Amino acid sequence: MNTFLFGIYPYIAACIFLFGSLMRFEREQYSWKADSTQLIERGNLRLGNILFHIGILGLFFGHLFGLLTPVAVWDWLGVAHSVKQAVAMIAGGVMGTMCLAGLVILLHRRLTSARLSAVTKTGDRVLLLWIFVTLLLGLSTIGESAGHMDGAMMVSLMTWAQHIFTFQGDAASHVANAPLLFRVHLFMGMSLFVIFPFTRLVHVWSGFASVTYVARAWQLVRSR
Repeated sequence: MNTFLFGIYPYIAACIFLFGSLMRFEREQYSWKADSTQLIERGNLRLGNILFHIGILGLFFGHLFGLLTPVAVWDWLGVAHSVKQAVAMIAGGVMGTMCLAGLVILLHRRLTSARLSAVTKTGDRVLLLWIFVTLLLGLSTIGESAGHMDGAMMVSLMTWAQHIFTFQGDAASHVANAPLLFRVHLFMGMSLFVIFPFTRLVHVWSGFASVTYVARAWQLVRSR
């Protein structure tokens, strides 16, 4: 089971993520959107959106560079494993808390507004709750990590991710002895890529693909 979940499932998730997104773009372009609900109910949308997006982007790039930067690079730079782990815990805690706060605001907004609930799809509820649980698990790993600050577990997770990325067959063995909390968080995180093509998350592709996205003017949405 460990070999399947952490040695094979990552590639299944990646295939569904890539080919599913391509099929969604080819077959259902009119559904390729974020489905803004600003016109229906404004409330705390701006605050929730800002906190959520800053937090989740920070977590994404933090995980990306933190897990895929070779251990040898950190050793060459003279960064001790314990120091890197401490920085990862602090940065992850800040970004995770921001993302969680934004998500709670967005969830509360959807669950307490009858108009929003009426237009909320099942996929939206599954996505938001899945991210919510994944965030809680991720934040919980900080407490687990604080119990062993030598950085050994962090190095094991980095080695696992890098072996997956470089198609090495022994990847799963590097997380076989990891605490259950870490493994469940990994599974939930990988599964986000599985549900990605079937939800509003596909609009992320448009953001990264647009060269002028970061310099674009504000989109004005008027009520009348």
